[in-house]
This record gives sequence, structure tokens and C-alpha cells, in this order.
Amino acid sequence: MTLRARRDDFAVTRWGARFKGRRMPVRIGRGGVRTDKREGDGATPAGAWRLTTLFFRADRLPPPRRKGLAGRRSAPGAALRISGLQGLVRPVAIGARLGWSDDPACPRYNRAVRLPSAFSAERMRRGDRLYDLVAATDHNAAGVPGAGSAIFLHLLRGPGRSVGRPTAGCVALRRPDLLWLLARWRPWSRIVVAPAPRPR
Repeated sequence: MTLRARRDDFAVTRWGARFKGRRMPVRIGRGGVRTDKREGDGATPAGAWRLTTLFFRADRLPPPRRKGLAGRRSAPGAALRISGLQGLVRPVAIGARLGWSDDPACPRYNRAVRLPSAFSAERMRRGDRLYDLVAATDHNAAGVPGAGSAIFLHLLRGPGRSVGRPTAGCVALRRPDLLWLLARWRPWSRIVVAPAPRPR
């Protein structure tokens, strides 16, 4: 698989990421990068993905404001400038009953669900800060059972400048970097995850 990142793409490798000339630390899945992503393997899927929905904690961040309104991007609770996402990504406040299906047997696999659910689902309203701001991608948008679910862009685990621990398959960034990226996202932008090189 050969992937080429374009100018407005967010290029991710196991060593870091680049967007519009800015390099930033990221964490990917504990299982590395895989072209054959499967549910529960802990891997980040290789490929080119688009953002579909922006979720946020209304009790920790103000609602994302769409056109031309920007707060200080690095301040906690800063207003989010997402004019580049207008018409493409819809902002959704994370309520107490919002979940995301990770059960291949669920008819709504890899989609938002209402909790409690008869099937396994991840709770989106977390006690930590990882999902204070989280963008869902279109990886496995068709919901093919077992092909992987909940591949998100979210905040890094860990305080301050720490890049934290690996994810379960998502791409995690520091809060200032995620805010900076979302403010400059364009309708044609993609998350391009390069596959790991084959051992020689």
C-alpha cells in the first residue's frame, strides 16, 4: 500500500505527525499501524480517512462555533474555530448516554448508540480528559463486522507535555495541537496514516 499525503492532509506515522508544515507529537495504537485492522487488535489502521463528527464535552469546553469565531487556541475552554469544517463535520455535545458500538454483532456496529445498550459499547462521556474533544473518522464507515471501530482523533493521556501512553487504535494529540489542527482543517483534508515498513 502506497500512500501520499497532500498539502492539506494530516500525515501520521509511528514517529509523529505533520500538518501544514507543523510537526507535532502523536500517539497511535499499541498494536502499531496495520493494513488489516481487526476489532480489538489495538492497531491504528493504515489509510486515508476523513473526519465525520466532532464530539465535545459541553461542561468542559464551550460549544464549537462555526464561522469566523476563534478564541485563544491553547487556553483550556477556548472557543473552537472550525470554519474549515463547516458543512462537513457536525459538532455534537457528549451527553451521559452517548456511546459508540464496538460489538461486531451489533446492528449499529461502529456507530453512535444510546446507552445502556444490549451490545458492548464504549462510553463517550469519560472521567478523564481524552474525549473532552474528539473527532470521529470514516474508517469502516460501512460498519463491516470486525473490521474495527471507534477510530478517533482525541486528546493525549497524561498531564502537561507528556505524550502519554499508546492508544487502543486512535490517533491522540496534545490539546493545543488538536485545536490548531481543527482550526485549519479543510473539506478536502484527510488523516493519512502510513503503513509500517516491512522488515527486511
